[in-house]
Amino acid sequence: MTNYTKLPAVLLLEDGTVYHGKAAGKIGTTTGEICFNTGMTGYQEVFTDPSYFGQIMVTTNAHIGNYGVNDDEIESGDIKIAGLVCKNFNITYSRKMSDKSIQDYFQEENIVGISDVDTRSLVRHIRDKGAMNAIISSEVLDIEELKKTLAEVPSMAGLELSSLVSTKEPYFYGKEDAEHKIAVLDLGVKKNILRNFDHRDVYAKVFPATTTFEEMEKWAPDGYFISNGPGDPAAMPYAIETVKKVLEADKPLFGICLGHQLLAQANGIRTMKMFNGHRGLNHPVKNIIIDHCEVTSQNHGFGVVPDDVKNSDKVEITHINLNDNSIEGIRVKGKKAFSVQYHPESSPGPHDSRYLFDQFVDSMQKN
Repeated sequence: MTNYTKLPAVLLLEDGTVYHGKAAGKIGTTTGEICFNTGMTGYQEVFTDPSYFGQIMVTTNAHIGNYGVNDDEIESGDIKIAGLVCKNFNITYSRKMSDKSIQDYFQEENIVGISDVDTRSLVRHIRDKGAMNAIISSEVLDIEELKKTLAEVPSMAGLELSSLVSTKEPYFYGKEDAEHKIAVLDLGVKKNILRNFDHRDVYAKVFPATTTFEEMEKWAPDGYFISNGPGDPAAMPYAIETVKKVLEADKPLFGICLGHQLLAQANGIRTMKMFNGHRGLNHPVKNIIIDHCEVTSQNHGFGVVPDDVKNSDKVEITHINLNDNSIEGIRVKGKKAFSVQYHPESSPGPHDSRYLFDQFVDSMQKN
């Protein structure tokens, strides 16, 4: 395990609020939109979720790193968060099956963090003031200098980020002789989504984010999956156009998270930047079609405009969030196309939402 001396570090928020703490991970400087996740476990899955690309993560759980890092517990090829803010950064870990400490992990991945921060105070501040940009530094402690750097960081609203985390070349996942095959538009897809398709005898071909419908259709898939991912859905006209063409071709379609927002956009429903977003493992959602409640995992800073959905003659609401009544699921009338805002491949319920994968597979059954 790496010998580590905690050096001073500073966190500066866009509104001028300053928090002092200790350096965690790589010594350096990082910027991004600050957000918080309320999950008690699963920090490694959170860190590697491509939907967090460009964001500084605040963990509300007091201990991060206490069970180490296992190379099998990742959702993508590397860490995607821009930086970490936590209370206790535990370099010593207790789990025998872990491969390394979180400090070694962060140093290998060049991730800058800050620990020994009053995260209760910080989360309350973000909750009241809303999402904003922030900067962490363990190499520059001069606040005025940091303010100059932070002022140059663009807002998350209007940013197209999916093409930065998407695969560069198509690849396959699953068994080639599976009963069904699907085209996956990779906007930042998590590995466990692909595992869930594989478990249901589905062979997936994963395409780069900007792939056209015509190019994917050459593979003659039985259905299309539009993945999760980072950034503003309104800044992705290429993906909106692809979803529109899938619908015009009357193909089965399933979208998760960003895929949900893009399905809405393709049907004339606007999306919006949320005040704080939903990020955690215990968000209650109700399927209003079958009167079924689910405990869900969520990670999104954008959502669909509720009034647009309610007034639409193209889609109907299937799921609502029981905390704030936001729209968590829609389906397109007369089509085999539906989406959810949350992550059914995760396991907070633990399997409350896995039926959605079965529903998609059923929609591909040939008559």
